[in-house]
Order: sequence, then C-alpha cells, then structure tokens
Amino acid sequence: MSTTTTHHQDAVMDYDEALATFDPVMGLEVHVELHTNTKMFCGCPTEFGAEPNSQVCPVCLGLPGALPVVNEKAVESAIRIGLALNCEIASWCRFARKNYFYPDMPKNFQTSQYDEPIAFEGYLDVDLDDGTVYRVEIERAHMEEDTGKSLHIGGATGRIHGADHSLVDYNRAGIPLIEIVTKPLVGAGERAPEVARTYVAALRELLRALDVSDVKMEQGSMRCDANVSLRAKAGEPTSAEQLAVPLGTRTETKNVNSLRSVERAIRYEISRHAAVLAGGGSILQETRHWHEDTGVTTSGRVKSDADDYRYFPEPDLVPVAPSRELVDRLRGTLPEPPAERRKRLQNDWGYSDLEMRDVYNAGAAELIEQTVSAGASPSAARKWWLGEPSRRANAEATDLVSYAADLGFTPATVAELDSLVRSGRLNDSMAREVLGGVLDGEGGPTAVADARGLELKQDDGALEAAVDTVIAANPDVAAKIRDGKVAAAGALIGQVMKATKGQADAGKARELILGKLQ
Repeated sequence: MSTTTTHHQDAVMDYDEALATFDPVMGLEVHVELHTNTKMFCGCPTEFGAEPNSQVCPVCLGLPGALPVVNEKAVESAIRIGLALNCEIASWCRFARKNYFYPDMPKNFQTSQYDEPIAFEGYLDVDLDDGTVYRVEIERAHMEEDTGKSLHIGGATGRIHGADHSLVDYNRAGIPLIEIVTKPLVGAGERAPEVARTYVAALRELLRALDVSDVKMEQGSMRCDANVSLRAKAGEPTSAEQLAVPLGTRTETKNVNSLRSVERAIRYEISRHAAVLAGGGSILQETRHWHEDTGVTTSGRVKSDADDYRYFPEPDLVPVAPSRELVDRLRGTLPEPPAERRKRLQNDWGYSDLEMRDVYNAGAAELIEQTVSAGASPSAARKWWLGEPSRRANAEATDLVSYAADLGFTPATVAELDSLVRSGRLNDSMAREVLGGVLDGEGGPTAVADARGLELKQDDGALEAAVDTVIAANPDVAAKIRDGKVAAAGALIGQVMKATKGQADAGKARELILGKLQ
C-alpha cells in the first residue's frame, strides 16, 4: 500500500488504489437558507452582514414566554423545492425539537422536522461531465431554522482550539432553512466525488431558478455536509452482488461551502478511510472539518445518533397541513426544469456540448442569456464571461455570479464591450485590455477605451503602407504565401499589428497581404 502523510498525521491511500479495494457510498445533506424577508418563526429581518446581534428578538433568542409563528412564505418555498425535486408533499406534518447544547443555539434546541418532513421520496437526475446521467434519490426535504454563528478569536485557525475567547452572533439564528437529504448514493465508484459536485451544482442551479435562495455558498446560504463510507469490493459498483454488501461506518464532513471543495473533501475522505481500513483500523463515526488551504479534513466531534437529540413534537406550533389546492397552485409556479432549459439554450445559441458544459460549470448560463438579450452574440457572450471575469472569480474562490454582482459588472457591460468590437472600434486584443480596465474599476467599456485612447486605425493608406513595409522585410514568408501557403500570412499579420501598436484591423491586414501576394 502506498501512503503519504499530511501534517495532520492522517495517512491516505492512493485514490486509484483505494477504489480498486473499496466501494464508496455517499450521503449528502444540503442546507439551504431561504431568502425570505423575515425569519422562520419571528418577524426579525434576515439581511446578511448586519451588525452582530442587531436582528434578534425574544422569539429567536428563546426567551421565556416567547411564542413562535410559522413563516408562510418559507412553507410555500419548502413545498416548491419538494415539487421541483419530484417529492411527495405531506398532507400533514409537524415540527419537532432537536435538543442539544451549543453556544450558538440560544434556545438549546433547534426547531426542525424529524420523522414527519414536508417533502419526501424524490429524485434529481444530474448530467455528469461526459453526459452520463446519474439519478440522485432524495430521502427528504424538511424545514428547520438556522443556528447563530460563533467567532473564535485569537487562534491561528479561527476554530475553538487555541482561541483566546469566543463571540456569538445570533443574527442568523432562526433564519429559515431547508435541509435536503439524499438516500445513500451507491454505484458511483471512482466517480463518487464528481457525482457529489455535479449534484450540488445541479441543486444550486435548481434553487436559483426557483428563486427561493441566493445559494451563495461562500456566504453560507448553501452548505453541504458530505457523508462518506467505504465497504468491501465484491464486484462492479452497480452489480447486485456489490449492492448487497453492508455499508461501512460513515464520517460527516460539515459545512463544505464550494463545489470544488465538495469534490476534494470526498476524494480525501475516501483515501483516508481506505488507509485506515487497509491498516486494520476502524472508522470512527464522527464529524470532520474541511480545510481548504491544506486539502485535508480533521476530526470534529463524535457523531450523535437521532436518539441522542431526544426529539419530541414542538408544543408551541400547530401542525402544517397544506391543501391539495395550495400544492397544485404552487406546482403551477415552477420554472422550466434546468435540464430542459439547458438543452433549449444550447440549441438557441449553437454551442457544442463541451462549450455548454463549460458555461454551466462556470455558472454563467444566466449571465450569458441576459447578455445575449442585451444585444451581444452568443459566441461573444460566452468568450467574455468565461475569460477574465471567470478567471478572477476562481482566483477569489467565489462563483461568477457573486463576483460580477459585487463588482457591478453586468450583462449590459459585456454587451457594450461586444458592440465596440462589432462596430470596428476595437479589435480582440484591445477589447481584452478594456475588459481588464473595467474589472479594475476604471469605468464602463467606452469610458475605458476613451481614457486609454484605444481605437482601430481606419486609415487604409497607413495600413497599406505598414503591410508593404512588412512584406518587404520578410521576403521568405512572402514567398511561401505566393506558393499557396496561406497560413504563413499569420506571421506577417503579427508584424503589422506590432508595427501599428495593435491598432490595425487584423482582418483588413490579412485581406491586403493576401491581395498583394496571391
């Protein structure tokens, strides 16, 4: 067995070796904050980033005598999410108290749903990178409230270990949450990390289309808890023989907050579990923390089972009993399914499968759709969004939509840049320079181009003179073009662009060169 050791002293097995020996099984729990105006059981606002403890009241602080009231909008959002996930919607369900002590739990219990969720028995089909479809079975989607947030001060890691003291912000306590829980995901084999990433991406896309959450993973409004276990390998992942093998002990990596991290965390846990099991050890059922900087997980706490939470029905809330009429009305509000929308857009835009996959992996479909509506061509919209803006978003570890929104970089901005190219004012290299200036906050595309004096020279006489000079200086290349090797013109075009400091029209330069040499 080949192993490496991290600075946390956890041995890991080579991933391919691990998959040759063991079969991975996953379970994904995705928590989604709903973007309602008020919290789940009180009238406090839900604005992100407010002054700590400024959005609290006796209800969400759990003060004696305060009584909760269910947020109707949150219930409707939960039903719409369930319907979009092909779930059954309960005709009657209720809340329960999940009892545990934690500093960011002001009531010492969380109001959640236990054995009576509002939505259950659903599925979501996801397209993997090669076009394979994997069906993720959904066990349940239930309503609950979010916790507050602990800030550990003075340590190097931001975690409680090594901190001098802790602060608690209860603004988030009570914000409506939907927890979407999958059934055990089996049969993915070596593609398990990819399946997890693709599922979370598809779920985020669906929730954004439903307009029930801003799904900003970097802000915590969508978080994934990734459960991983390994079992002995007895055949192909989807074979009856393999599926009959008992599941192994699982670990739960908590609050993973990016698509890339979901994939990396699961891949790491598969390798770590394999090393433990191959070495004769056993897996401890526990929560784990993911470290983005080092790419490893570390131990959190021993995982509690449901019995440890002493669930019992919430006595201060009446059951929720949505009528069939309400469910049917909400079903009528569902948007076009994202998979169907993707196929329609791909057909409208004329993208290849690979191009469309790149667009969705970058989270750029909606931005491109709006850019095309603003007047840009589909090819230009894809090129500009998937270029420098996407690169900078990745560098800042955020998604493209959030990066653009924070910067005020809009589809209309990209359409304006494209119009400058199509009108003949800018060539491609100039447009890239303008785009960089826009992203650096120098203004809109036209303003940046004006400030930098960027404009293609329209003087045909000057361009022809430059072409003549370049042809005379490169007789060998000119001879190749005369002999029919048209591709050699690229070298002369480059020389013309250099001579004109990038301000010539490359298309016109090519026409002149070929006209003179053919």
